[in-house]
Amino acid sequence: MKVALSLALLLALSQAETAYDPAPRKKEYPWMSLARWTQMHESFLKRAKEGKIDLLFLGDSITEGWGNNAVWQKHYGPLHAANFGIGGDTTENVLWRIQNGEIEGLSPKVVVLMIGTNNFGLQGHQPDDVAKGVTTIVQTLRKKLPTSKILLLAIFPRDEKPGTENRNRIKKVNDQIVALDDKKNVRFLDIGAKLANPDGTLSKEIMPDFLHLSEKGYQIWADAMDPLLKQLLGN
Repeated sequence: MKVALSLALLLALSQAETAYDPAPRKKEYPWMSLARWTQMHESFLKRAKEGKIDLLFLGDSITEGWGNNAVWQKHYGPLHAANFGIGGDTTENVLWRIQNGEIEGLSPKVVVLMIGTNNFGLQGHQPDDVAKGVTTIVQTLRKKLPTSKILLLAIFPRDEKPGTENRNRIKKVNDQIVALDDKKNVRFLDIGAKLANPDGTLSKEIMPDFLHLSEKGYQIWADAMDPLLKQLLGN
């Protein structure tokens, strides 16, 4: 029994560490090969060297999904914005990326960060460890980009109905990372309620697969974020 408990503890500790220790993508997915992940990272390195980024988005596929859609063009096209989102990324992947060149030489006015949902969906991490991962990313951004403001988004809801394990874990993370808001350099924004129906369910009109956003969903995101983002940008 003691051996079994020890092995379980070691496994738990191993999982906990990966949530807030930097690590590049190590697993192939049907929708994202390691070669593609590396290619995207290298494209971000190239974009960083070009400079002139006033607004930087960091995250996973939900951030990547902005693409260059009409909402992005309208709201962020004129703002020298860059999108460094990669599908499937977890907190440890984003941490690795920002520690390995993606923000070197940059000084954006604002960094918009949302990350963590894949730690649940792909890694099975616990909420406390995911919150530590988000915290470590914010601390690293503050150290590497001391003049930049950070707009930290709460992890968006997922799954069609409330009360699922994913929903509960996401809430636990959001309840912790709200404390990172210092009212000055780091601001926290939770727009989850605007993406959901009054009863907490998600609609396919806004989240077709109950995780990723439609263009209407991105419009809701942009509208909800606009007042605080303008304030942070000094507009």
